[in-house]
Amino acid sequence: MHIGIVLSQTPGYSETFFTSKIKGLQAAGFKVTLFVQKHRPEFTLCPVEVAPKVRSLMPLQLLAMGVVFTSLLLHLGTVKRFIKLERNEGTTTAEILKKVYLNAHILKAKLDWLHFGFATMAVGSECVAKAIGAKMGVSFRGFDMNIFPLKHPGIYSLVWKHVDKVHSISTYLYNKAKSYGLSAETPYEIITPAVAIDSLPSGGIPNSNTLEIVTIARLNWIKGLHTAIAAVKLLRDAGHEVTYYIIGDGEPKEKERYTFHVHEAGLQDVVFFYGKLTHRETLEKLQHASVYVQPSLNEGFCNAVLEAQAMGKLVLASDVGGLPENIVHNETGWLFPVENEVALATQLEYVLSLSAAEKKTVSEAAKQRVKKYFAIEQQQKSIVSFYKTGT
Repeated sequence: MHIGIVLSQTPGYSETFFTSKIKGLQAAGFKVTLFVQKHRPEFTLCPVEVAPKVRSLMPLQLLAMGVVFTSLLLHLGTVKRFIKLERNEGTTTAEILKKVYLNAHILKAKLDWLHFGFATMAVGSECVAKAIGAKMGVSFRGFDMNIFPLKHPGIYSLVWKHVDKVHSISTYLYNKAKSYGLSAETPYEIITPAVAIDSLPSGGIPNSNTLEIVTIARLNWIKGLHTAIAAVKLLRDAGHEVTYYIIGDGEPKEKERYTFHVHEAGLQDVVFFYGKLTHRETLEKLQHASVYVQPSLNEGFCNAVLEAQAMGKLVLASDVGGLPENIVHNETGWLFPVENEVALATQLEYVLSLSAAEKKTVSEAAKQRVKKYFAIEQQQKSIVSFYKTGT
């Protein structure tokens, strides 16, 4: 079976879902090809096909279109089917030509499944799978259900019409998709992120009176870092020894905004921005932390929360999106009301008050739950099953 996966670019070090998915499919005897707009040269896990580039200068664009359309002459039957499908949807001739150009790298492929790694990637390519004689799969991961449909109402109507099966990383996101028009009759599977437990460094809880907090998140408003910064100030004002490490980068204006929050709170010697680190460097920082906090305004699921639990860290997260599926409150970690710095600070003080034995109980429960439900091996079996049961 040949699986085509559509992404914006080849996976980086932190995108473990896709790399483990590819490895699992290959181990099961599947052929995998990625279809991307940008190819990182260090990625060598499977064959990669790159989409035609859009040129800013019209003469160059016309020349590029001529080259691409000529290359499609060997696939004329597929192109004709695609054009017919698009015309049936009322697409204009100009828009059809644009779609043929942008999807040319996929229209040349022979696949059993064409799977869009994010729902947003399927927009503009809804008819491609049928044109090449493949089944169409779509995944929901977060932004594609939490934000994109709010900015573009009805954007997925054609996706819902043509998709054969959907995958969601959480029940929360699947229900979101249904609220945006996905039929309850469409086959689906919930396959969460997972962690390679054996590859993680030993963690546990450092024996220290200083509260060392870590958050791994890009600097973006939806990550809710302002809540954690405000909670740290409350703890500091209450006399607690605390440091807060934020790992991740973002747009300059976002870093400027969060830096402003820190300076306004007088926490320059308490809150530290590490920027983007390698996966190994990130795990090393996490290894020495006593608490992991995820203060997001929304999350599809959050792999960093899983890794922190797998390493035995005490984890606190806001009670939104897929996070309540990630943490069992008062058993493997703690949930707090979103955007409530007082509740977060209070919860952190409670964690500080726990005895070493109580902390160890939560730490071990978190590790065991991750091992039982979120191991890479289990995820890979579920991904193989997704395609086998969908044929």
